[in-house]
Amino acid sequence: MRSMTQRTAALLDHIAPVRSAPVVFSALRAGLCVAAGVLLLAALSQLRVPIGPVPFTGQTLGVLLVGAAFGAPLGLLTVAAYLLLGAVGLPVFAGAESGVTYALGPTGGYLLGFALAAAALGYLVRRGWDRNVLTCAAAMLLANALVYVPGLLWLRTSLGLSWQATLAAGLTPFLLGDLIKLLIAAAALPAAWRAVGRQHA
Repeated sequence: MRSMTQRTAALLDHIAPVRSAPVVFSALRAGLCVAAGVLLLAALSQLRVPIGPVPFTGQTLGVLLVGAAFGAPLGLLTVAAYLLLGAVGLPVFAGAESGVTYALGPTGGYLLGFALAAAALGYLVRRGWDRNVLTCAAAMLLANALVYVPGLLWLRTSLGLSWQATLAAGLTPFLLGDLIKLLIAAAALPAAWRAVGRQHA
């Protein structure tokens, strides 16, 4: 594994490098990536199964893919743009919901966790954690934890639940699904690196 202080390229940087590129190209690439990332997050948010106060959605998979492919800070910027657009009224949240009231509702902590997860995952992939399945899975496990910690704290406070009820509503039903999403993302990134390596060989 690479040193935590040794920086590497994120997948996007390898596919579309901006080093020594004109500033206009760099800004255009960033804008297009943010737009594409927001569309991906919005689309996966609509893959929704209502099972209680916290629905099961594809959002976490989108956050993992965006954070890992874009790196930091572009991954964080993309998730922040998604959250901002949802808060101001675009129907990008789960179930085509939007608005500040929804963003600050019982699931608001998970939305905050998306930003934390994208930032942490973007940091780790720039240190090479996305190059093999094991380190990629470890990075994504940490990212998932950063979604759940504020999510559960916010859910408990918002609904006045006990910890047992909070875990039953906001954690336990999602563990298997999140494990599957984590494995998909953890396998996809190293595979993408191998494909890029073959193309540039």
